[in-house]
Amino acid sequence: MGSRERKAIGRSERVEMQFLEAVKGRCPDNGRVLEVLGELYTRTGRYEDGLKVDLELARINPRESVVWYNLACSYALVGDKDASLAALGKALELGYHDLEWLRRDKDLEILRGDSRFEAMLKKARR
Repeated sequence: MGSRERKAIGRSERVEMQFLEAVKGRCPDNGRVLEVLGELYTRTGRYEDGLKVDLELARINPRESVVWYNLACSYALVGDKDASLAALGKALELGYHDLEWLRRDKDLEILRGDSRFEAMLKKARR
């Protein structure tokens, strides 16, 4: 996402969001619903809401590297560099391996140039 501005959302996105929020209310631990809702929140600039969803996903799927990667992205988008680096470290520890995407992902822009981020990348390449 990169930009911290809330995006204008269309009618279809509003309807989708309302539907997913209703399903989440009935099935709060449904990982697939949470994934789609979190992605929609992030895509529409609702980064704080996306972060809350990603925290829930980390709670219900603590061994999924992609869940921790997405949590790192959410923390980065709300400007929490330290928490983003911690979640990213956990993602790498659990086996996240798409280092090329990690280097280019605009959601992680806040981490670029940080020596801790560069050290993580270097260590992960080994």
